[in-house]
Amino acid sequence: MKLSVVIVNYNVKYFLAQCLLSVEKAQKEYTKQYGQNLIEIFVVDNHSKDNSCEYVKKEFPDVILIENKKNIGFSAANNQAIRQSKGKYVLLLNPDTIIPEDTFVKIIDFADKHPDAGGIGVKMTDGNGVFLPESKRAFPSPAISFYKMFGLSKLFPKSKRFGKYHLTYLDKNEIHKVDVLSGAFMLLRKTALDKIGLLDETFFMYGEDIDLSYRIVKNGFSNYYFPEISIIHYKGESTKKGSLNYVFVFFNAMIIFAKKHFSGKNAFFFSFLIKAAIIFRAGLSVFKRIFYTLFMPLSDALIFYAGFYLIKPLWENIKFHGAGHYPPEYMQFAVPLYIIVWIISIILAKGYQRPFDSKRIFKGILSGTFIILIIYSLLNENYRYSRLLLIAGTVWAMFFAWLIRAVFTILKSKYFSFQNTEKERYLIIADESEIQKTEKTLKQFSETDFTVLNISECNYDKIKKTLKQKMISYFVLSVKKMTYSEIISFIQNQFFINQSKSIAYTGKGFIIESHSVLVSGEIYDVEGFNLNKTDVKIQKRLFDITLSLMFLLFFPILILLVENKRNVFANILSVLKGEKTWVGYIETKENELLPNIKPGILNPVSYPVSDSEEIMKINQRYARDFHLTDDFYITYKSFSGIGQKKL
Repeated sequence: MKLSVVIVNYNVKYFLAQCLLSVEKAQKEYTKQYGQNLIEIFVVDNHSKDNSCEYVKKEFPDVILIENKKNIGFSAANNQAIRQSKGKYVLLLNPDTIIPEDTFVKIIDFADKHPDAGGIGVKMTDGNGVFLPESKRAFPSPAISFYKMFGLSKLFPKSKRFGKYHLTYLDKNEIHKVDVLSGAFMLLRKTALDKIGLLDETFFMYGEDIDLSYRIVKNGFSNYYFPEISIIHYKGESTKKGSLNYVFVFFNAMIIFAKKHFSGKNAFFFSFLIKAAIIFRAGLSVFKRIFYTLFMPLSDALIFYAGFYLIKPLWENIKFHGAGHYPPEYMQFAVPLYIIVWIISIILAKGYQRPFDSKRIFKGILSGTFIILIIYSLLNENYRYSRLLLIAGTVWAMFFAWLIRAVFTILKSKYFSFQNTEKERYLIIADESEIQKTEKTLKQFSETDFTVLNISECNYDKIKKTLKQKMISYFVLSVKKMTYSEIISFIQNQFFINQSKSIAYTGKGFIIESHSVLVSGEIYDVEGFNLNKTDVKIQKRLFDITLSLMFLLFFPILILLVENKRNVFANILSVLKGEKTWVGYIETKENELLPNIKPGILNPVSYPVSDSEEIMKINQRYARDFHLTDDFYITYKSFSGIGQKKL
């Protein structure tokens, strides 16, 4: 046996399917070249819950499948297959990759001609064709890690000193000996593994490729970066490197590496540096999230207050022929209370959910004004200042809330712009028999404009011309008449770098995008739902605690407004103890495929749903697109149901 391919899978069934399809094509190409099959393929499944194992058994019966009963981690899973492998070489391959047909022919030939090669990596790009710098790296010494963690490597990429982490001063299109290869695609010589040992199972996720690369070089072998093979690696673009979870897991792996390979003082300094970086990156992540969450509400509050500050004296001069008619308490207390009501109303109307929508903002402000007018009518006459001023303030608030967001939209701000109301424009490049199926699948997800090119009649010039004429946003490529080499070449073409790309497998019933998979009318988010993010879970928990404490504070009033009064207090205590959450999924067996949250008192919808497919769609949308304003809005809308009993 010449080569053993090892793929570790965890809940990415359709990306695994795409990877295996490309691997099978490469296997056939190698067999065609050498007249016999010298390649075996392993899939090690770490207890996936998306029916990956059943799918592999059905669609890829020749694959050697190892089914684990729990998630044992990336290193341990790879080692399971390596111990059973018979190949002269072992290829560690991520399931979210696509390889060209000539991969095995080229890389085995290169390995045979370079007996010093213990490991070989390739050029990787993300799902839109952007080069991934982790294709080649240096060992993370304290100095190199310092330059990387504090941004010097990004500021001076061509510097041999500062750009060493990703070796950015080396030509990405030339063969180089490098220190570290990526575990997403790493060809290993079996004799080297016999000498240095298998992957270190102390590394559950991240860091195992750095450790293995280090041991390869330390034992007299070389690691080669071989860019004559170029592959697609989707997760390179989608790993949330700003998330707290990534920061903790990745940097903890670096601490394990330091303790294992560095001497006492260096290990201590490196660990200290890593911990400082964790605090810095985590603090930065929290600060950014707080800033982006509070910036627009605070901006609105200042603009709304400025409106009353300017309008009040003008109205006093017109109505009362001089300023000073209204007491100081008006600007000190009444106006701030108006603003608080408006801000809360905008939150409940999802007006701060990005991208911004002017309808939701106007709805929030008008609802707030209506509430203020009701309260106003109940007040003592001494505190009824001016309805006309309130109406003028409402108009001011609506106009300038819209204006500030319009300015950010013109400036193309990523975080504070209005949502794009233009239709997305798709270009489908497919065989005639596939065009209709592809278009039908895409129409299930959004109202889009489709332009179609028959693959047998188009070339790059025709595609470029269509791109300019139709202002294309997305490419959809059919695999039926295209090789993986052609697909990869198209995705990596720099002329199309600004367009998103998808690959259609209409015969298999799914379409692969960079962050998701479109399957039979549903979206499976492989990047991880919003509710998978650690910082989002913390926000949700803080919301639960804050709301529960407010309910306790106003309990005598609360008990008069809700149904099922008997269970209200028990529900509040259950949420405070962390046994339940105020808003959760509609109950169904399929929820085990979603991010794990506590049972909810309330559900994402206030109406009864019995259809299992509809329930799953609602739950998936809630988990995938979750924003804290969702729980505000759902609680507000279904408030009377907070006393319902949930098991």
